[in-house]
Amino acid sequence: MACFLDRDRSTAPGAVNQLCHRWPTLMAGLAIAASLTACANPTDTSTDEGLPKVVATSTIIADLAQEIAADEVDLTGILPPGDDPHIYEPVPDDIKAIEKADLILYNGFNLEPALIRLTEAASDETQKVAVGEVIDPLDFAAGQKQEDPHVWGDAENAIAMAQAIRDALIELSPEDEALFTANAQALTEQLTQLDTWITEQVATIPAENRKLVTTHDAFQYYTTAYGLDIIGTLIGISTEEQPSVQTVQKLVEAIRSAKIPAIFAETTINPQLIKTVAEEADVVLAPQELYSDSLGAPGSPGDSYVKMMEANTQSIVESLGGSFTAFSPQ
Repeated sequence: MACFLDRDRSTAPGAVNQLCHRWPTLMAGLAIAASLTACANPTDTSTDEGLPKVVATSTIIADLAQEIAADEVDLTGILPPGDDPHIYEPVPDDIKAIEKADLILYNGFNLEPALIRLTEAASDETQKVAVGEVIDPLDFAAGQKQEDPHVWGDAENAIAMAQAIRDALIELSPEDEALFTANAQALTEQLTQLDTWITEQVATIPAENRKLVTTHDAFQYYTTAYGLDIIGTLIGISTEEQPSVQTVQKLVEAIRSAKIPAIFAETTINPQLIKTVAEEADVVLAPQELYSDSLGAPGSPGDSYVKMMEANTQSIVESLGGSFTAFSPQ
């Protein structure tokens, strides 16, 4: 049974209407939003006595692990839906969960730096698997200084991640090998269909519109796999970065030059600045934010990995002039 440790989400103040005139106020507000953390102390809701204890740092890894493990492990997801792993600060219950874990599944490539430090400090007897790092990273883009951790943007990579999770679970609980293998195979078949479906959906976008602008650089794997170009982003791979006035102005100019119909906000990042960019560039901000670093809350369009990828693809395809057909795995 999976459980997620609760944590409040803070937001920044309102957006500016004029980019240059009120830039200092906006940047101050964003800095405050990035630094705020919750003060509540969540409680451990796990009730599965005797089962191996597994911790997954990110919502995406927790979802894949739940699909494979079913109810044969006591699974705890550290990051709640909607939280940003780049800037997440652990709370006491996170430390307790990691200390008690028999297996820690984390992304790696510095996606969740604070949680990676806790994982590395855990007992040598604890099994630790950097699930994202089973993927060979993409070549660095211009100006990029670190590996891109957003490997799940390509559904084929999610298959490799699922297989790594399966193998770690089998090592942890060999008596459940048959179940883990069967569940991983079923998930692989669904992800294979998802990969083909995304390719078909993106192909309906007019060629001149297959260009993506997002808040931060989280979609290199998606665009590389499915045939889009990244025109630009406000900030780089980590949301700890903050854009300069010059960066924003250059992005506005690039959007105008590319003549794309829409740009995209993200669910884990305050949308105020990208809204201002859209206004300055006189372009539509897509109504559905993209899920970049986290799944959505239960009941939302992106509350599982598969649904997240479908929701993102729908938003991109419809906003860029394509024809969307819902994903219906066989």
